[in-house]
Amino acid sequence: MIVLQFAAASNIFSKAVLTSLIAGGLLAGIPLMFTALGETISERAGVLNLGLEGMMLLGAYIGFVGVYYLHSEAVGYLFGMLGGMMGASLMVVLCVWLGLDQIVVGIAITLAGEGITSVLQGAQFGTSYPRLGAPSTVSIPLLDKIPIIGPSLFTQPLVVYLGFALAGFLVWMFRSTNVGLNLRAAGEKPEALDAAGVSVVATRSWAALSTGALAGLGGAYLAIVSAGVFTPFMTQGQGFMAIVIAMLARGKPVWVVLGSFLFGICLSIATALQLAGVNVSTDLVNMLPFIAIIVSLIIFGRRSYLPPALCIPYVRGAR
Repeated sequence: MIVLQFAAASNIFSKAVLTSLIAGGLLAGIPLMFTALGETISERAGVLNLGLEGMMLLGAYIGFVGVYYLHSEAVGYLFGMLGGMMGASLMVVLCVWLGLDQIVVGIAITLAGEGITSVLQGAQFGTSYPRLGAPSTVSIPLLDKIPIIGPSLFTQPLVVYLGFALAGFLVWMFRSTNVGLNLRAAGEKPEALDAAGVSVVATRSWAALSTGALAGLGGAYLAIVSAGVFTPFMTQGQGFMAIVIAMLARGKPVWVVLGSFLFGICLSIATALQLAGVNVSTDLVNMLPFIAIIVSLIIFGRRSYLPPALCIPYVRGAR
């Protein structure tokens, strides 16, 4: 028995297991990355979007339907973004324009997204769950030949590379543009932004819509690439994980990318353990992402950054 346990432990560090772990972490982490990057934008502007889960599901279902009927991944991603923006538009109207409670509205959007997509899937496909074909990938020459990390990181769908480029763009936008400065002011000193002649409502509105678009894109990737199928409630709390990642990243896109990858590894570790021959309870594996969230909050929670005006409706002229 001891020999078998030692052999299983040694297999954990084999090339196949490490490659699977990295590939699985990236596959599960990309939806989190898109969604958390979107949440970073809205949190900077003072909008806490607890409806990410519902927006991801809307993006997943509409994106899946787009690919299934129109046979185009690009159209599926676009449809997914539009689906997420549909959910975000409710946040804009009810919270940004009318000043209702962001937490209550966000939870309502999540519940509505879960219910609507479940009903639509049942009405459209009944008890069947049609699958999509393998997604197209793009390999980066030479880099895809690097042992272990090459096949995992540099042979990916084009949208993955665009996601990393988006993270770099957000770094530049937050640091070096008036748009980034306006976003920060909307979340920290909205009255100062208003005094400068920039509309706080407009800034928060497009920030919330951007969040919806990216959450929908994350959901579409989940259905089109990660799973290849849409099933009701398939996000399984990933929208809330993205909120935690965005908060712990302190508004820094690079940390969002790293955090998403680490949480992605927690979500996909079961496959790597199976390759290593390690028998672990499925219940324990399913608990790992949430255990990681709790541990992260305990260790880094006090260092998380929340804008002072987060969740506070802005009324022009009020002090």
